[in-house]
Amino acid sequence: MSRTKTTASSVGGTKQERCVSLAQYIIDNGSTVRNAGKAFGISKSTVHQDITARLARVNPELHRQVREVLDRNKEERHIRGGMATKRKYRELAEKV
Repeated sequence: MSRTKTTASSVGGTKQERCVSLAQYIIDNGSTVRNAGKAFGISKSTVHQDITARLARVNPELHRQVREVLDRNKEERHIRGGMATKRKYRELAEKV
C-alpha cells in the first residue's frame, strides 16, 4: 500500500500557507516536529521555525493548539526514550 506524502511543493507557495498546513498536520496527527518534517519533506529546523515564529503571527489560535501538542510531546519524550532503550537491549539479548 502506497502512502501519499505531503511535500513542501504540494502545500502551497507561501511560507504562511506552509506553516498553517504544518500546524494542522501536527494537531490532527499528534505529530512531533521531526515526523512533520519527514511528512512534508523539509527539515525539523524549518518546521520549528514555521510553527513557533511564523505561525504565531499568522494564526495565534492555531499556534496555541500546536503548542499544546508539542508541549505534550516534550513531556512524553523521556518515556519514548526509555522504551527505545528497553527495546534495544531486549533485541540484543535475543540475539545472544
